Amino acid sequence: MGRMWLWHAVTALSIASMAAVVAADSVLSRPGAAAAPPPGTGGATQNSTRRSDGNSYHHVWPPMEFGWRIVVGSLIGLFGAAFGSVGGVGGGGIFLPMLVLVIGFDPKSSAAVSKCMIMGACVSTVYYNIKLKHPTLDIPLIDYDLAMLIQPMLMLGISIGVIFNVVFPDWLITTLLIIIFLFTSTKAFLKGVEAWKKETIKKREAAQRMEQISKEPEHATAIPTESGSSIDAKNTSDEKSSLLKNVYWKEFGLLSFVWLAFLGLQIANKYSARCSPLYWILNSLQIPVAVGVTMYEAHGLMTGKKALSSKGSQQNALKPRQLFVYCQLGIIAGLVGGLLGVGGGFIMGPLFLELGIPPQVSSATATFAMMFSSSMSVVEYYLLHRFPVPYAAYFIAVTFIAAIISQHYLRKLISWLGRASLIIFILASMIFISAISLGGVGITNIIHKIERHQYMGFESLCKYGA
Repeated sequence: MGRMWLWHAVTALSIASMAAVVAADSVLSRPGAAAAPPPGTGGATQNSTRRSDGNSYHHVWPPMEFGWRIVVGSLIGLFGAAFGSVGGVGGGGIFLPMLVLVIGFDPKSSAAVSKCMIMGACVSTVYYNIKLKHPTLDIPLIDYDLAMLIQPMLMLGISIGVIFNVVFPDWLITTLLIIIFLFTSTKAFLKGVEAWKKETIKKREAAQRMEQISKEPEHATAIPTESGSSIDAKNTSDEKSSLLKNVYWKEFGLLSFVWLAFLGLQIANKYSARCSPLYWILNSLQIPVAVGVTMYEAHGLMTGKKALSSKGSQQNALKPRQLFVYCQLGIIAGLVGGLLGVGGGFIMGPLFLELGIPPQVSSATATFAMMFSSSMSVVEYYLLHRFPVPYAAYFIAVTFIAAIISQHYLRKLISWLGRASLIIFILASMIFISAISLGGVGITNIIHKIERHQYMGFESLCKYGA
């Protein structure tokens, strides 16, 4: 009875207290990216969004019926959710092209359904990770203090990036996406190679120690039963009580407040005239929310009351200069994510690794942060009727199941092999595949624009959607 109550409580809180800014609202959702409905995708509905040149945007929602599109789309969704959740990138770089090219959605609706799929994978992954411990320390796997420090500034950066996404032409965004993704995937791959070499050295040293112990008969019988059974008992007791101990409810509540504040401001902004005084006031109100929560966390880290304990022996009181750099990196990561329309996972994963965070913690914390941003996007898209609910519900179920299964078995494989570097390689591979898939879709849209002699310059923020 108690475990069932905890399951429902954590699941409800995970969905109800997620926070960030809508990065995908402009990813493939720019009105200029609209194309004619793909053949064989069924009828389309039309909304009132118009560009300044008078071209209206058509939603293309294919009928939901069993066929090769659903089968292939489901398999690709399973693959994207399985590896994206382990790598901590969500899988949006796989979902978006699949929804456009296979299922047949228009780009704007694909962005909305993709966010639903990412949310399903993130909620599933966070529910699995929320009960786990740090790989070497007796602390939660998710670094709540790191999330508190980075997440609010990340959301603020995403808001700024989304504005740049509106202004910048598609060809520039596609070029930047390919360059940045190839760079970050290369950096992550090299980091994985470095981690693999360190693991190999440790495994070799451990094998040598075991060989020395096996040569000493007096130690051969001293190790087996008692310590092994005590360790098993310890793990069992931790597993029973870890759910309540592993959740830092104060930090969770503050992030929930940020989620509600940003969501309210974003929804209010949808009903204000672009570039009006109210529009800029609502946008500006995001600054005190993000800065206030970050400064609260930074003060605790600076005075030593809190610590980024996931870094192990390096957990000391941070200096103001270090905190400024962390916050600056959060804003830059959000700005790049909002500009490219990919959310925070593709940027936060490599960023956390560069800061010295272990791969397991990096993946879990990045997914925890993405749970906030994706859920906010889903709420906004639902209120704006941007996606068909049956399709969204089906793909949420697909990614939820795929993510929790992959977390269970891939984590066991990584633990058995003793190769946490596999998480880094998965991260690098997902970013590289996303660079190819999203870059390919972007280049295709650019070619179509060139053939139709459409405008490809910088847009006016105040005229966008007018």
